[in-house]
Amino acid sequence: MIAHLPLFSHKNPEKVLIIGGGDGAVIAQVIKHASVKEVHLCEIDGKVIEASKKFFPEFLPAWNDPRVQVHLGDGLVFLDENKLEVDVIIVDSSDPVGPAESLFTKAFFERMKKSLRPSGVICTQAECVWLHLDIIKKVLDSSRELYKYVDYGFTTIPTYPSGQIGFMLCSDERSSKEPTKTPAEALLPDNNALLYYSSEVHRAAFVLPEFARKHLQ
Repeated sequence: MIAHLPLFSHKNPEKVLIIGGGDGAVIAQVIKHASVKEVHLCEIDGKVIEASKKFFPEFLPAWNDPRVQVHLGDGLVFLDENKLEVDVIIVDSSDPVGPAESLFTKAFFERMKKSLRPSGVICTQAECVWLHLDIIKKVLDSSRELYKYVDYGFTTIPTYPSGQIGFMLCSDERSSKEPTKTPAEALLPDNNALLYYSSEVHRAAFVLPEFARKHLQ
């Protein structure tokens, strides 16, 4: 979902930047999109990638895809040192403590905006409404000062705390609540049968429990 929500929200995503995601799962979903021509992944810990290639062989085709370029280092430093202009930025980070704390700051979102094309979409890992409402509210409010459209959605993940994880999507062109195309229209022929995502699931991801909607509005 962290890959498909922004990619289906963009009309023609060609160039994608992933910050984090060293396990390879996000890359594996991104390269299913026919429009994607170039994928940059910036992972701070190269050992994560090594472990993924060893223990998750199902993601090896993604690592070997010629569209994928891997960079090792801090995401914020990478943005400063590389003047990329991309259609979609996906931040698959850990929680906002320790090394990942900087990825939840207003300064980081300002820097991402500089690397985003005018129609671009950002999607970040955004915690759980059952546990982190105040953190989510703080990040949403600071992002609303930078982007015209800021949407919060979530999905169910059994292995995450409380069984849910959220996503924040930012854009200056359009809300991400409505997909721009269907999987049949967007994906490569061999990859258009997704196990979880659908246009209906996309829309439903942004329907929040009432307590969360009121707190985050």
